[in-house]
Amino acid sequence: MGDDGRIYVSKEVVPMYKNLLRDADLILPNQFEAELLSETKINSLASLAEAITKFHFTHRIPHIIITSIRFPHDDSTMTVVGSTSTSDFAPRIFKIDVPAIDCFFSGTGDMFAALTVVRLREAVTDAGLNSTRSWVSPDDVAAVDLPLAKAAEKVLGSMHTVLVKTKEARDQELQSMGGPLGALEKEKDSEKRTGLRRTKAAEVRVVRCLYNLRAPSVDWTAQAIDRSDEAVMESGSGSEEREIDGVNDRGGVRPAASGGAGYRS
Repeated sequence: MGDDGRIYVSKEVVPMYKNLLRDADLILPNQFEAELLSETKINSLASLAEAITKFHFTHRIPHIIITSIRFPHDDSTMTVVGSTSTSDFAPRIFKIDVPAIDCFFSGTGDMFAALTVVRLREAVTDAGLNSTRSWVSPDDVAAVDLPLAKAAEKVLGSMHTVLVKTKEARDQELQSMGGPLGALEKEKDSEKRTGLRRTKAAEVRVVRCLYNLRAPSVDWTAQAIDRSDEAVMESGSGSEEREIDGVNDRGGVRPAASGGAGYRS
């Protein structure tokens, strides 16, 4: 739907996306999309927990990962936050912090979604939850031990390696563009052409990094988020502390469906 404060679709379409949420078992919005769908401004761990709680309680979504989260005062880290609900739709929230890469990449959203589905199925199989409705773990499973958390660790391991290699190839390609202007660059739309070439240079090198997709290095692990974490983030951001408790008024998990969104480093 959008990213980085910009919406890519007509505003009239947003309510349609919201209506589809109750049919999804997994959604993967980026921070901006999560704000749109939950109607919650995310600027701290507490407000992020509030948005995730709304997805679980209001829309009955079992599995959520919000990507590309950047909090104020920390440009060096990108955070991915996920949660699988309990039987009464309470959140079990974990986060994974990875080093931010100073580059805009093309195609990361589709890559993140595809890898997440594969790795989640793998983790669910390892946990023996294949026959469990919506692959929801028992209530006594901690946030960091959820199949969703284990899947996200591998996904981020693959993606970080691929994006580092993509940036290296991109930098080399852009450096080769720094010579004398060619005929195309001298034309009146040279800025547009140059922009397109820069975007193409940043297309994710998926095929060239096949090994890293198959055998990811898990360098960053999931951490549970609790109320003390939220309080620290709230005091640091200067925002008022938010109440994230909810009331479970309906039961049931919707049939399997998938949601997808962007991942941006």
